[in-house]
Amino acid sequence: MVDIARLTEVIEPEVNALGFDLVRVRIFGKSEVGDDEIALQIMAEDPKTGQLVLDDCAALSHRISDRMDALEEAGETLIEEAYRLEVSSPGIDRPLTRIKDYANWAGHEAKINLINPVEGNRKGLHGDLVGIEGEAGSEVVTLEDKKSGRVSFPLADVQSARLILTDRLIAASRPQDTSGADEIVGGADDILEEQED
Repeated sequence: MVDIARLTEVIEPEVNALGFDLVRVRIFGKSEVGDDEIALQIMAEDPKTGQLVLDDCAALSHRISDRMDALEEAGETLIEEAYRLEVSSPGIDRPLTRIKDYANWAGHEAKINLINPVEGNRKGLHGDLVGIEGEAGSEVVTLEDKKSGRVSFPLADVQSARLILTDRLIAASRPQDTSGADEIVGGADDILEEQED
């Protein structure tokens, strides 16, 4: 069994050292990824843009790999079996994993799965996120659910939550970094021309 709390403890300082915020650390089993290895997924973002570009992902991947290798050489193995490291940006339809996510994305559509059911004995909710309030450790999330109306539940009861891709979310999202896109498109055209010859 992989200790996610310990992994997060090791990974977060490496993410922060590059000026990024950690969004999520997650292990996907072999059956979930359809591979012979499990996958360690690290989701992070640049707080200024809400994204990571390819170079950021590569730099972060190398930094995390180096840190985990150093711990292993010192005698601490964080993941016993073979695994694949995946570093990515959260994307527009991002998971909601931190308290600030519920505040920052209020007014947007979300899908939330709960550990304990709310009104109507429902664990799966879908609707507009109203926000979050309360003291540290006892935060309460409010959602305008499409079936039940306005419901509130403890943040601690959230099993998983993510934004739903809508036109409103796309309009509210910060523009992605498109630097280098012309070079990629031009490069693809050159490759196609070479293949056609």
